[in-house]
Amino acid sequence: MRFVGDFGVFHESGLFPMGFIDLSKIPTITPVPGCRLRTPFGQNLMLSYLEMEDGAEVPLHHHPHEQGGILLEGKVQLTIGDETRVVEKGSLFLIPPGVPHRAVAVGGPAVVLDVFSPVREDYAELINNYIPPLPGV
Repeated sequence: MRFVGDFGVFHESGLFPMGFIDLSKIPTITPVPGCRLRTPFGQNLMLSYLEMEDGAEVPLHHHPHEQGGILLEGKVQLTIGDETRVVEKGSLFLIPPGVPHRAVAVGGPAVVLDVFSPVREDYAELINNYIPPLPGV
């Protein structure tokens, strides 16, 4: 079964957006406090528009998906494997599958655009299976 809806093309195997995407119509996921995600996706690729409040942390985690991204606004302390850097607007990064990584918004809010391949099945179902809860939260 296939039909066109507000988000794109729906198919029995999932949601495949096409053309232009209106982020305001994409449901929000809150994997940890202070972080909001909107994750439109196609058949083989997922975008993740991540808004982080100042001090918000995506704790150390890993997943089987390849991940790339660009910092659109703000500053983020980003750890990939054994290396940690403070990255600023325009910084690009690539994270291989299975590599532990962590992000903390520093000095104000931040906005990150991540790309995942293959599609993160948990985000496609509007849940989180890979990012652990923060201690004490």
